Amino acid sequence: MIESLANQMSTNLSNDPLAITLFSEIATIDQLARTRLSRALPEGMELSHFAVLDHFAHMGGEKTPAQLARMLHVTKGAMTNTVNRLSAAGFIHIRPDWDDARRKWISISPAGQAARDRAVQAIDPVFTDIVKVLGHEKIRNLLPVIRELRSALIEP
Repeated sequence: MIESLANQMSTNLSNDPLAITLFSEIATIDQLARTRLSRALPEGMELSHFAVLDHFAHMGGEKTPAQLARMLHVTKGAMTNTVNRLSAAGFIHIRPDWDDARRKWISISPAGQAARDRAVQAIDPVFTDIVKVLGHEKIRNLLPVIRELRSALIEP
């Protein structure tokens, strides 16, 4: 009986048009936002590059590639690729961990800070357009719901 009830609940939830519509909208918004931001970023900069540089611009300090991968919800391999590209562009400093030779520490370079600042200027019109369309009040009201949804989606 319990198994039958569990199956009914899972069937009902998996066919819930409200849930399906919510995730469809989220996926569409994600794709549209990524496309608009990618097009607006300076030549050669990708969203993943901007995310890392922006993190350092706000938080400062040093992080390992694994820490960055966890914070930005990407794989270690994806972060390694991003770090390699940022390093080749001179946007980050990489130093060895003096206590553990297997680990590296990453920080933003002055060139990286400047690149991040140029990127922020380049994508500002995208944000300005969204604020004009939705208005400050709607955005202020949406943020708590979006943050709660993000928290609910993070795997333990």
